[in-house]
Amino acid sequence: MHRCQSHNNVTIRLPSERWGHITQNHPELAGYLYDVLETIENPDEIRSGNAGALIATCSIESGKVLVVVYKEVSHDDGFVITAFLTRELKWLSKKSKLWP
Repeated sequence: MHRCQSHNNVTIRLPSERWGHITQNHPELAGYLYDVLETIENPDEIRSGNAGALIATCSIESGKVLVVVYKEVSHDDGFVITAFLTRELKWLSKKSKLWP
């Protein structure tokens, strides 16, 4: 089990089972575990997701962004839903920007 603190100072959990599921569906993320945690802790921006989820993003290289979707369920607990790399950002610009 991995944990990190979100921008809102909420502990976000990333269980090994969830990480396995993420890397099974997105094998290109296999070496990005600590980048995923860092994106939650120090995102470039945070946008609103579906059903109360938050979307943290971090530029990995020119035109490539790491996207981490997570949920804060209380003031001290949350969990990662999914993560992926993308170059397609048009959909993200339609989400409400929460930070900065």
